[in-house]
Amino acid sequence: MNLRAVRRAVTLGLALLYCFARSLFMRLTGPDTMERRALWQHESGVLVMRLLNIRLTVKGPRPQGGLLVANHLSYLDILIFSTALPVYLVSKIQIGRWPFFGTLARAGGALFVDRSSRASAEATTEQIAQRLRGPVPVLFFPEGTSTDGLRLLPFHSRFYTPAVEGAIPVTAAAITYIAEDGSPESELCWYGDDEFLTHVWKVMRGPNFSAQVEFGLPHIYEDRRSATDATFAEIESMRSTVPAVHELTTDTL
Repeated sequence: MNLRAVRRAVTLGLALLYCFARSLFMRLTGPDTMERRALWQHESGVLVMRLLNIRLTVKGPRPQGGLLVANHLSYLDILIFSTALPVYLVSKIQIGRWPFFGTLARAGGALFVDRSSRASAEATTEQIAQRLRGPVPVLFFPEGTSTDGLRLLPFHSRFYTPAVEGAIPVTAAAITYIAEDGSPESELCWYGDDEFLTHVWKVMRGPNFSAQVEFGLPHIYEDRRSATDATFAEIESMRSTVPAVHELTTDTL
């Protein structure tokens, strides 16, 4: 048995239990606002990253509110972005049904959408519009699913609507993973038919890795198409040069 994987899994389990307990305590001892939930998720991400020895580099100015759009590689993206800054996540409804992880996602103020339901998508669009009025960015992945990182999938434009109609800034962001043993990034990506728990164990027994998040500058767009095209091009450009492990420096952890 891989002792490193067991150690990491136990550490992760204990960390998540601690974070969940803090969430319950927070809700019992103060106002249960969405901003407090996002801050709890951010602090939890910082803790988990430190315990698992995942290094993070953040490039560019962190957005102060508005809509945040990014490429999507793995469930790990949630941890990485939550560590980089407080954020509300827009996620597929299946994640909300996961045992324990789904509970934690809800505790962090995530918005869940059933992508097969037009009514659910419309309701989520309204929820995004409400959240965009506050100081915490709303993050969604316009590809609609995670990929192997080799190329971007076409972006879906529906969830750009509240930002476009409200003249609210949209910020593009690119996430990149780098394994310290030189393994391809796709080894850390969760995509296709990979089982969730199988992939988690694969990551637990795999090499140490680093993550980089690069933020672009916020822009206000006049229509969904221009927003979609511009952020796609910007993220593709950010992803075009993947840094080596030794080039990463940590400003978050």
